Amino acid sequence: MGMIEGVLGFLFGNGRNVVKETVEVFRENANEADQRGTQVQIQAMEQHGAEFAVARQGGFDQFMDGVNRVPRPLLALGTIGLFVCAMVDPIWFAERMQGIALVPEPLWWLLGVIVSFYFGARHQVKTQQFQREIAATVTRAPQVMENIRQLREMRHDDPGTADTGADSGLQFAALIPDPNPALEAWRKKRA
Repeated sequence: MGMIEGVLGFLFGNGRNVVKETVEVFRENANEADQRGTQVQIQAMEQHGAEFAVARQGGFDQFMDGVNRVPRPLLALGTIGLFVCAMVDPIWFAERMQGIALVPEPLWWLLGVIVSFYFGARHQVKTQQFQREIAATVTRAPQVMENIRQLREMRHDDPGTADTGADSGLQFAALIPDPNPALEAWRKKRA
């Protein structure tokens, strides 16, 4: 009995638990991990709250806070709005997209850089020939104008869009019956 007491005293004596301490070398104590996680969460919330605890000095600070919150919702809602416009009035949408086709590529780069910097992303600017892109854009202008003209001709709200005009050949063809062999055989049988 003395040997068992000695081993148990060694393992669990003096307020120590050698088994627990050994297991914690290989596996984290879940209870203590939860307590640490809670402390981290509380500290993060306190730090976040401290940012907004500072009293704003004037209307300009409040205005700038509001302006900083505008671009992301505008981009998201604007994109959704484009999808809605494309479904509601496809011709109107296609006309606007033809206009966007005339925007030169360097201007798209500039927009990409601005948006990338605003959202914290890194943007690597490529070196392209600006004059070549302008020339390509100018050469596309006549095709874009023709596309817009054709799109406007397809509008459903123009009077006479569905009118086929006076097509006497079509009216005459509608009066001539098509040959029907089954009907002819039935008539012969009846007669």
